[in-house]
Amino acid sequence: MKLQRQTVIAAGLKLLNEVGMDGLTTRRLADALGVQQPSLYWHFKSKRELLDALAKAMLDKHRRADRAACADWRDWMARESREFRRTLLAYRDGARVHVGTRPELSDYADGEAEVGYLLDAGFTPQDAVRAMISLSYYTVGCVLEEQAATEAGRGPGQALPTPDPQLYPLLTQAQSVLSQNDPDTDYEFGLRALIDGFDALLARSRG
Repeated sequence: MKLQRQTVIAAGLKLLNEVGMDGLTTRRLADALGVQQPSLYWHFKSKRELLDALAKAMLDKHRRADRAACADWRDWMARESREFRRTLLAYRDGARVHVGTRPELSDYADGEAEVGYLLDAGFTPQDAVRAMISLSYYTVGCVLEEQAATEAGRGPGQALPTPDPQLYPLLTQAQSVLSQNDPDTDYEFGLRALIDGFDALLARSRG
């Protein structure tokens, strides 16, 4: 029976969650599927092609924020970014798999609609795309750090050495933030700062 592409992708995502990106090899995937390694090359000529397909499969489960249900473009950006983060966190090494991917032609229809939505809010097409890229890069970077810390056993709850309050009184006051024990709150802080920054730039361009 011919091996189907979607069967390979589903098995790849399952194996990714089991062994992580470093442990995901075409040989290991072939063993999990019960086939010879060359059988995979009909669908993916390299591990990079496989990872790109896994990244796309992850984003296919991304629930896009309903623009009609959002209070305004700021609310939409926040909801869309949170959902993107949730999608990456749903898979072990999800951010690492996504890094370096680029939109495909099939993504352009959604992108065109999103840029049009931001144009109605006053953005230029160039700044709308820059804003979306900035939010994407910020989200991927946050998830990369969060997942890397978890893989290394330094996730939430793994406190850093406590600063000497006599020498470092300010860091002592911010110890919980320094230890990154609340990644959700940390992410929201940066997300809000970015969106507020876009708002300020938009107001300046209008003035």
